[in-house]
Amino acid sequence: MSFKSGFVTIVGRPNVGKSTLMNNIVGEKLSIISNKPQTTRNKIQTILTKDDYQIVFVDTPGIHKPRHKLGEYMVNVAENTLNEVDVVLFLTTPEKKIGPGDRYILEQLKRARSSVFLVINKVDTVNHTQIAQTIKSYTDEYEFEHVIPISAMKDKNVDTLLGLIVDKLPTGPMYYPEDMITDQPERFIVAEIIREKMLHSLKDEVPHGTAVEVMIMKKDDKKDLYHINATIYCEKDSHKSIIIGKAGTMIKQIGEKSRKDIEKFVDAKVFLELWVKVKKDWRDSVATLKTLGYQK
Repeated sequence: MSFKSGFVTIVGRPNVGKSTLMNNIVGEKLSIISNKPQTTRNKIQTILTKDDYQIVFVDTPGIHKPRHKLGEYMVNVAENTLNEVDVVLFLTTPEKKIGPGDRYILEQLKRARSSVFLVINKVDTVNHTQIAQTIKSYTDEYEFEHVIPISAMKDKNVDTLLGLIVDKLPTGPMYYPEDMITDQPERFIVAEIIREKMLHSLKDEVPHGTAVEVMIMKKDDKKDLYHINATIYCEKDSHKSIIIGKAGTMIKQIGEKSRKDIEKFVDAKVFLELWVKVKKDWRDSVATLKTLGYQK
């Protein structure tokens, strides 16, 4: 049997479950999950390798109307990926009618040369009639190669989706070593873990004005211990106070939750230090965005 390989991108408006789906398929928590929109900021490549195939999943930021340079970067990453892959998974949720966000994505897909699957997520939250209405609304607008209702959270029909993806893969090489699960460096994943904990812990207006830079990540092999020093950037002095919390309670909570997940990721003990700095309007600073890895 010949080996198959290829690239798959997951696109959709913010908060439809793109990262949850990718983490489910690969079996590793590599892309952060939050109930807040625009959680994923960068293109994260995650690799699934089996005996007869390798899929490189490209998890992109949600396509949305940008309000700053970081938002523009996020949208460009998502849209530019459409013609670079073998399969596009257009992920949406059951809706009575197509909203403006999904309609915008549909227009982008009409120019895509890749195979496009419609994947309707969160079907465990509605009845069959609602799912049927959603399918009709979308298939009236675009001729999808496959339509697959799933629940990424409940693991419903995810294996079926994976099988259809493999069927579309061309014969090809193993692009990455079989034990490699992401092309992102450890520091990037660690920063994303810390940012996820902030998204879960902080008020709505604060998290999206924050970024994380891992300044130091050293391993003491004798003690099997990582020393990690990370800086959290925010845009306002008032946000800094919220992140630190009264008597340092919030930053301590973020640090403890982050450390537990980082220890699982690196499979070692972790000593984590977090610092908070104000960097006003960093999301509109090209130089800062480059430093943090959000610009080429």
